Amino acid sequence: MRLELQVGLGAGELRSLQGWLRSDPVVRRSIAVGVRGGVPRPGEMGTTLDVLELVTGNGWSAASFVLAVAAWRQSRPQRPRVEIRRGETVIVLAEGSEDDIARAVRALEAVDGGGGEDR
Repeated sequence: MRLELQVGLGAGELRSLQGWLRSDPVVRRSIAVGVRGGVPRPGEMGTTLDVLELVTGNGWSAASFVLAVAAWRQSRPQRPRVEIRRGETVIVLAEGSEDDIARAVRALEAVDGGGGEDR
C-alpha cells in the first residue's frame, strides 16, 4: 500500500517526521520512507520537500504507524497537523486525541482491506 504524508509546519518538520519513522523499529520493518520534492515557488531555487511517500510491506500495522506519527506530533513544540493520504482517502491528525488516533487507524485499515497490498 502506498501512503503520502504532509506536515503543516514546513520542510523541517517533514524531515523530523521522516527521521522519527525511520528510527522506530516497528515502523521501519514494514514501511519504506522516501521523499518527494515539489515544484519551486517563484523566486526559490531547487525543489522543496513537500511529501513523505511510504510503501508498506509485510507486517504492516496501521495502529503502530499511527501511534508512531502521534508520538512524533506529541514531541513537537507546536504539534503540527499531519495529513495521511491513500488514493482519495485523506486522514487528518490535528488533535492527537485517542478518538483521533482510533479514527485514523480504522480509516487506514478500511482502505487497506486487511491485505496490505496496493489496490
